Amino acid sequence: MNKITKLGILTLAVIIVSCSTSKQTAEKYTKQWRYEIEPVAVGTKGSYLIKVWSYSKNQSVAAEQAKKNAVHGVVFRGFAGMNGVSRKPPLANNPNLENEKKEFFDPFFANGGKYMKYVSITNDGSIGAKDRLKVGKEYKIGVIVSVAVDDLRKDLEDAGIIRKMGAGFAPR
Repeated sequence: MNKITKLGILTLAVIIVSCSTSKQTAEKYTKQWRYEIEPVAVGTKGSYLIKVWSYSKNQSVAAEQAKKNAVHGVVFRGFAGMNGVSRKPPLANNPNLENEKKEFFDPFFANGGKYMKYVSITNDGSIGAKDRLKVGKEYKIGVIVSVAVDDLRKDLEDAGIIRKMGAGFAPR
């Protein structure tokens, strides 16, 4: 093989390894669930418009993880009220639900998992200077997303993951 072909193969190998490492890093940060959520405004009916702050050494990884973190936050954490938006409790009221239903949530939150059905980035994907903070050796990236909370709730109820709204009230 000539030098150009060898160089091309080597470059391709480096790119593949770096992409794989980036995905592994993203998964590592996801398993730690390091993020913050704040409401931005009242979303359209059945959705929350929130800003998710995600942490990573790679800015693009943090921005991509924001979608996963947003859905996780809506299901397991909820968020405090501010900016004229009232407090929203988590959809799940069992703090151990994620571990108890691991067989459901692991594939649900996997890269490209079903969580993607419920979240979208509201801007063109660009991150403003005030939403990109350097914290030690990593970045704290703020991304505004919309979460289709009504659809998410319905699908989690239908799957038997959370109780249906009003299920605790029996008619007399």
